[in-house]
Amino acid sequence: MTPSEPPAVTPARPWLLRPRQGVQPTTSTELFFDLVFIFSITQLSHYLIEHPNWRGAAHTTLLLALVWFVWVYTTWLTNWLQPDQGPVRTVLIGVTLGSLSLSAAIPQAFAGTGLLFAVVYVIVQVGRTLFALWAVRGSPWLVAGFQQSLPWIAGTSVLVVLGGLVHGTAREVVWAAAVLIDVVGLAIGYPLPRRGRSRPERWMVEGGHLAERCAAFVLIALGESILVTGSTLTQHVDLVTFGAFLLAFAGSVALWWVYFARSAAAATEVIAGAGDRTGALSRVAFNYLHPVIVAGVIVTSAGDERLLREPGAPTTTVAALFILGGPALFLAGHAAYKALLWRALPVSRITAVVVLVALLPVCVGLGVPVAVCAALALVVTVAVIVTDRFRVRAGTPTPA
Repeated sequence: MTPSEPPAVTPARPWLLRPRQGVQPTTSTELFFDLVFIFSITQLSHYLIEHPNWRGAAHTTLLLALVWFVWVYTTWLTNWLQPDQGPVRTVLIGVTLGSLSLSAAIPQAFAGTGLLFAVVYVIVQVGRTLFALWAVRGSPWLVAGFQQSLPWIAGTSVLVVLGGLVHGTAREVVWAAAVLIDVVGLAIGYPLPRRGRSRPERWMVEGGHLAERCAAFVLIALGESILVTGSTLTQHVDLVTFGAFLLAFAGSVALWWVYFARSAAAATEVIAGAGDRTGALSRVAFNYLHPVIVAGVIVTSAGDERLLREPGAPTTTVAALFILGGPALFLAGHAAYKALLWRALPVSRITAVVVLVALLPVCVGLGVPVAVCAALALVVTVAVIVTDRFRVRAGTPTPA
C-alpha cells in the first residue's frame, strides 16, 4: 500500500461516497447550487459599482472571500459525496437557500444586514461540516480531515458573528481577521493540539472534478459580466452606447478565450493526474487562486458598466482601475494558476499585466476617452491569446 492509498475500511454509508473512477461528472444538483452564485456575483459587482473607492473595494474583497468560502468548501464536499443521494441533495438545497440569503444581504452587509449575513454564514459553514462528519463516518482519513477543520471553521464563524454585532471599522477588521485565519488555517493543515496537521496528500481529492467545477464558476462570473453590460445597454440605446456594448462584449469574450480555449481542459488533465500532489495543488489552485480570477471578472464588470455609461468621457483614476485593473487581476490570477500547474513562467500573461498597469497613469494623465482605454485593455488581452496560439503552432512543449 502506498502512502496516498486509504486504509482498508468499511464506510458506514458507502452509498453517499463518490466513486474514484476517473473525472466525476458534474450533476444537475451541483449546477442548481451554482445558479445562486450568478446572483452573488451580480450583487458584488453592483456593490463595487456603487462604492467606487478603496473602502468599497476592500468591502467587496471581504464579501467575495466569504462567499467564495461557502461555494468552494461545498464544492469540496461534493468532491467526496454523491450530490444526487437524498441526504446530500437535501443539504445542498439548504446550502443553496443559505447562499441566496447571503447574496441578498450583500448590499447592506456593512450596514443593517451585517448580522443576518453573519448568522447565515455560520449556519451554512458549521452545519455543512457537521453533516460531512456524519456522512463520511467509517472513512478514517476523511473523518480526520473534517475533524481537523471543524474547530477552525467554528472559530472563524464566531468571528464573523462578532463582526456582525459591531459596526464601522470594527466590522471590517473582525471580518478581515476571520478571512485571514481561514486562509492560514487551510494553508498549514488546520493544526490542533495532540492531533498535528491535516496532510493534503491524504485528502483523497478527485482533482479533475474540482477543476471543472471552478471553471464553471468562472463561466458564471463571465456570464454575469455580460448580463451587467446588457442591462446597462437597455437603459439607453443609441449607436455610441451600442458600440461601447460591443467593445465590452469583446472584452468578456477575450477573457473567456484566455481561460477556456486551451488551458481549462489541459488543467483538468494535469490536476486529475497529479497523484499525491492533487490535494496540495487543489488547495492553492482553487481556494486561493481562483477567487483572484473571479475578482478580475467582477472588477472588469464594473469597468464595463462605466464604459457603457460614459464611453466618451475622459478616463478618471477610478475608471482606469476598473477597465485596466480588472483584466490585469484576471490575467495575474491565471498566470499564477498556469505557473502552479505547469511549473513554467507564463511570460505572455505577466507581460500583459505589466503593460496594463503601465497604461493606468498614461490613460489618466492624457485623459483619453473611456472607450479608448477599454480598447487598449482589449488589445492587450487579445495579444495574450495570439501569443498562446503562436506557441501552439510552433509546437512549444508543455512542461510536465
